Amino acid sequence: MATTMSASQALNLWHDVTHDLVLKDDTDLSARQMTVLLTVYLETPPHTVRGLAAKLGVTKPAITRALDTMGRMGLLTRRRDDQDKRNVVILRTVKGALYVHDLGHKIVETTAALAE
Repeated sequence: MATTMSASQALNLWHDVTHDLVLKDDTDLSARQMTVLLTVYLETPPHTVRGLAAKLGVTKPAITRALDTMGRMGLLTRRRDDQDKRNVVILRTVKGALYVHDLGHKIVETTAALAE
């Protein structure tokens, strides 16, 4: 179902969703961290630090810092690639999958409420 909304409605949607995340969750992600998380969960794996840096147009250290934070939160984990030890593979976690799932549902609910 396609929904048409104004720029103001889109900003209200984003505000309401992020405000809800801040109130209900101790997982306070930066825009970069959220982008990394959604890339890992919405795009087909495998994901590597090198690949994410190239795809998102940021440095490998920036990706590593984001992954360090999200790793401490339990949203993602990392391991060395068995085939190429130079690569670090990013892995999904149950907690991360639930976070992304809940975020998607919150966006749908908030969009529906704005339409009323």
